[in-house]
Amino acid sequence: MATEFRKPQMISVLLATYNWPQALKLCLESLATQTDLDFEIIIADDGSSNSTKDLIESIKPSFPVQIKHLWQEDLGFRKTRILNQAIAQASGNYLVFLDGDCICQPTFIANHRLLAKPGYLVTGSRVLLDQALTKQLLEWSCWSFKHFASHLLWYRLHGAINKYWPLKIHLGDGAWRNYQKFMWRRIKGCNMACWKNDALKINGFDETMTGWGHEDADFVFRLTNIGLIRKSGSWSTEVLHLFHKINDQSQAAENARRVREKIMAKVK
Repeated sequence: MATEFRKPQMISVLLATYNWPQALKLCLESLATQTDLDFEIIIADDGSSNSTKDLIESIKPSFPVQIKHLWQEDLGFRKTRILNQAIAQASGNYLVFLDGDCICQPTFIANHRLLAKPGYLVTGSRVLLDQALTKQLLEWSCWSFKHFASHLLWYRLHGAINKYWPLKIHLGDGAWRNYQKFMWRRIKGCNMACWKNDALKINGFDETMTGWGHEDADFVFRLTNIGLIRKSGSWSTEVLHLFHKINDQSQAAENARRVREKIMAKVK
């Protein structure tokens, strides 16, 4: 396991996106206002149209950190393949996985760095936004967490967000965050982190898993299977998840079956 650094030298944010430039704009604007700017962004684009490319090119010149844009042809949901390309090109020794439909708090990078520890991986958490609030935020000219946070209680009381306190209170690191065994629950590919060396040890994501569903659980299980301890990033790394229609889940059951098969083989 990676033991040469107690904390990451640099973080690579691997940002998955597909054909939603309006959401990606908010995500990137939230990353531009981080309290910790010692990171790079690698956009893992699963076949978006030119509108996404145009957005990225317009943002790059004035952006405070480096942005790389990786693109592959749209041949269906192949997120695992483009993420593996992003892992290979990452300059950082620590990887934070993020989705382009998520908005980050200003301390998102700083808190992931705080939780990073050799021999561990982190599965973060998210705050769900309803359709009306999502529409409102997408119409903002520029993202402002300060303005958003000033309405948090109203949003919660009116059901626009499903959590309040994790956005108000951030807790530090500790053994209480550690999972004692593999649990499927609360694994969200839109917010998780691990050391690059550990991701390479398991050859990244399983590219034979195509179609939406459970590629993140498979990744986390295989990391724990080589001895890593999973740590919860809740009450520290919450992202705001924009509302959208559910993706095609036709492959979800088959992907879940394959993950369960690996888990049972480990148990035996």
